[in-house]
Parts: sequence; structure tokens; C-alpha cells
Amino acid sequence: MAGTANKTVETAENAFDFIRTVVNDTRREDSLRLIAIIRSETGLEPRMWGTNIVGFGRYHYRYDSGHEGDAPRIGFSPRKHELVLYLAADFEGRAALLHDLGRHRSGKACVYLKKLADADEQVLRKMIAATVDWTRKHYPEGDR
Repeated sequence: MAGTANKTVETAENAFDFIRTVVNDTRREDSLRLIAIIRSETGLEPRMWGTNIVGFGRYHYRYDSGHEGDAPRIGFSPRKHELVLYLAADFEGRAALLHDLGRHRSGKACVYLKKLADADEQVLRKMIAATVDWTRKHYPEGDR
């Protein structure tokens, strides 16, 4: 596993150019709003990771297995049926914030929203800040 290249790497593509290609009007507008919210909470600028992830910041990780790479501190992807937010899985208070977030579904580190209006924006802002704080504490290498 140590020699496997990461599939999702930062690219030179413009995040706003990518958002303009989102066909669903609501998802496109939600993506622009989400960029504004994440910028406001983190001070980080959006960058493309792979072909469809808008990421903010960067950190370097190294697992016990030897696998290592770079990843965005926080990110999202406007998929066909929902917005996928990539958040830290282990920050303190995550379960309580998810409970208060509003209509969503979640996986280990992902939160899925049909539309941004389904989420309580203040709770979402807390989750964004907590994710960036957690990754900075556990993975201090990176950011720009």
C-alpha cells in the first residue's frame, strides 16, 4: 500500500469554473454559498482536488501502514443527487452537532445534504471550524 499513488490530488483547475458546470441550479447555488461559508470560517481558498472535489487548505498525512499523501482540510462535492461534505470523523462534539444539523445522512467522515437549506447554517459553521481545528491539531503540516 505504501507505493500506491493517491487518486485525489490537488489540480490547477479553477473551483469556480467547475461549479459553473454543475447542471442542477440549486446544487450550483448551494455550492457557491458553501464556498462563501467555508471561506468565512477558515480563511482558506477553494481549490480543486481530483475532478469533482472542492477542497480548502491542505495537510499531509502518514499512516502506520506507510501510506501517506496530501488531502484538503475540508471539502465538498456537488454530486448529482446531493452535496457531499468531507469533514473530520473524530472531532469532539461531532455526534451532537450532527444531531442538530438538520436533514442529512452521514457516513464516517461524510455528510450528505439534498440541499443546503436543509442544514442549520450555524451548526454547519461549527462543524467546519471543528474539522479544520481537528486536522490542524492532528496534521500540522500543510495549509496555504
